[in-house]
Amino acid sequence: MGIATAEEYRERLYRMRKNIYMGGELIGRDDPRLKPGVDLIANSFERVNDPDLKGLITAKSHLTGEEIHRLNHIHRSSEDLLKKQECTRLLCRQAGGCIQRCMGIDALNAISVITKDCDDAYGTEYYPRFVEFMKYFQKNDLVGNCAQSDVKGDRSKRPFEQSDPDLYLRVIEKKKDGIVVRGCKAHNSNAPFSDEIVVVPTRLMTEQDADWAVAFAIPADTPGIKQVVRITTPRPRKHIHTKHFYGVADSTTIFDDVFVPWERVFLCGETYFASFLAMLFATYHRHSYTGCKPAMTDLILGASALVAEYNGVADASHVKDKLSDLIAVGELVYAAGIAASVKSTEAASGTHIPNIIYTNVGRYHAGVSLYHEYETLADLAGGLPATLPLEDDFYNPEIQPLLEKYIMRKDGVSAENQHRLFRTLSDMLCSAFAGVAQVGGLHGGGSPIMEKIAIRNQYDIDSCKRLVKMHCGIKD
Repeated sequence: MGIATAEEYRERLYRMRKNIYMGGELIGRDDPRLKPGVDLIANSFERVNDPDLKGLITAKSHLTGEEIHRLNHIHRSSEDLLKKQECTRLLCRQAGGCIQRCMGIDALNAISVITKDCDDAYGTEYYPRFVEFMKYFQKNDLVGNCAQSDVKGDRSKRPFEQSDPDLYLRVIEKKKDGIVVRGCKAHNSNAPFSDEIVVVPTRLMTEQDADWAVAFAIPADTPGIKQVVRITTPRPRKHIHTKHFYGVADSTTIFDDVFVPWERVFLCGETYFASFLAMLFATYHRHSYTGCKPAMTDLILGASALVAEYNGVADASHVKDKLSDLIAVGELVYAAGIAASVKSTEAASGTHIPNIIYTNVGRYHAGVSLYHEYETLADLAGGLPATLPLEDDFYNPEIQPLLEKYIMRKDGVSAENQHRLFRTLSDMLCSAFAGVAQVGGLHGGGSPIMEKIAIRNQYDIDSCKRLVKMHCGIKD
């Protein structure tokens, strides 16, 4: 197949076994409440022939030579990383939010590095398994979810120290034909919309944590997997409809004694490489953030500029300064991603790894600037997004003319357009969807403290000290 259509994606999703729980119900993936998220993923299939994405949204598989979706590609060069970053930004801009499909392929890129390194070090056979799985994944144009974050229990204790050993996902049995795993992964954003769950470790491991040092891929409807899901979408519209693609679901994914065949197991007990895999997935995913987060800044920038225009204050100097700040943040994050791509290194498997320092610098600035960006939009919009009358009131025959009269601002901008803008601003700033987007934007891919740790651990601080000693004439 190589590249699927949106309809083919939907059809196979709807055929999957029911294992999603929401609001106390067991539901199928055709449940209407999941539709916004399904539509969002489907959009990434629909845009394959978009002329604006020509040369970006597809790639040539190094495994089969076939044309595949960019979001299913193993990066083989700096150019691949650059194209993935640009493609992600353009897809997010058009969809109006996170496209969610990057998590699975970020995990698979990390696994492509770790399995080869582990085989070279220990004589294991993980990389050939990964190659065969990747051929299958690309051939069927699948969607992957990365399940990394364990529920963790007592944060001061390692996996083997927990009073309940299942608080980190672990191997409870090894069989001739596979392993059995038990545990729970949290914050799995696109799990209900995915064909495959790709499991990777969440932290550094010691030798005593061998049972928890496991990585594998498994169909998302495998017996024993239970997804407990919450849905977040923009508020439904009755009258002023827009072409929304975005809606997110976060799954608490329970692995209740799940059998995983050996051919789908990519690590099992190798604690050193499990630790490396946890870090490397974070690196790839934070690099994806240098594409999607500038797109989010573009949307906040556009909304800020438009509401300033509609309010009649676009020419005020302080407004121009605020817009400049937004541009600077978005492009700084994007530039860090470009630098990380250009300064990438080639692993033994041939996969290119984005530069860890530049990747984390970009993701760090995206995280710590996020709430200031929303503050800027709220400042320029004023209080109306929080107190805007309900949509139906604007279509009540008695009240409508009065609301249209009193929502007016700058001459030349219609009441309908004012209403449309502030309805969207209310979604962006004051809805449940806005709250989830803000917390997710801060912590997704790793909280800012994790980026700081990665930057500090990778940076050669000692060379800077030696440099100052030289200038001071200090001799060791």
